[in-house]
Amino acid sequence: MADSVTTRRTAADAATAPSGATSTPTVGFLYPGFSAEDDYPRLEAMLADAAGDTTGPGVRLPLVHTDIGEDAHRVDALLEMGSAARLAARVADLKGLGAQAVVWACTSASFVYGYGGAREQVRELSAVAGLPASSTSFAFAHAIEDLGVERVAVAATYPDDVAELFAAFLKTAGAEVVARRASGIITAAEVGTWGRDEVLALARAGDHPDAEAVLLPDTALHSAAYIAELESALGKPVLTANQVTAREGLRLLDHPAPHCPALGRLFSLVG
Repeated sequence: MADSVTTRRTAADAATAPSGATSTPTVGFLYPGFSAEDDYPRLEAMLADAAGDTTGPGVRLPLVHTDIGEDAHRVDALLEMGSAARLAARVADLKGLGAQAVVWACTSASFVYGYGGAREQVRELSAVAGLPASSTSFAFAHAIEDLGVERVAVAATYPDDVAELFAAFLKTAGAEVVARRASGIITAAEVGTWGRDEVLALARAGDHPDAEAVLLPDTALHSAAYIAELESALGKPVLTANQVTAREGLRLLDHPAPHCPALGRLFSLVG
């Protein structure tokens, strides 16, 4: 896989944590608009249950919404959606919630910049926040590496040109994309209305016999509740955007992910 471009938490990062921060590991997410943001409290609860924590969440996953601008899976709109100014505008709100690391919880408005551009986006976000930072695009690259797979299939909600940009990003990161399916959905708002049946159909349609894992890249897609069922149906690991984004945040904090089979094989790894 390509070199890691995000930084882990260090003593210097700890010194930048807000004075109101608690000792509970806290990852803050910048999330564009409103669609599947309720996956994050669900993920937080699932991780707490898996850790056997009866006193509260073992890790906090607060989220703030960025200004989405035009809701469109279109290159020009995505470049504006992920602009430094839009992300920087809500960083102080996340730090006020005790964030010790920040993740741009958006795939398309990061990989649309290309690998180098997405790397610069993360570096700028880290500099503004004074915290380790990453994005969902890099979360996918790290998750593929953690699973030890090389050949993947992409089952995207996006139009084909945007799905191809994701495939190109993954190839630069070192993965082999053996199949790519695009659903042609233009808006995140529409994707956010999809339920279990649509998500299962998307994953099945995007699978390929040569793929060692199937990727569903849109953070606007509700997925946290369906991951175990998706993997059972396909018989292989399934990586979804909000799932890998949460794990990326834990990685930034060097916080071990609890064993949580409900969140799939990614959260069932040893070590």
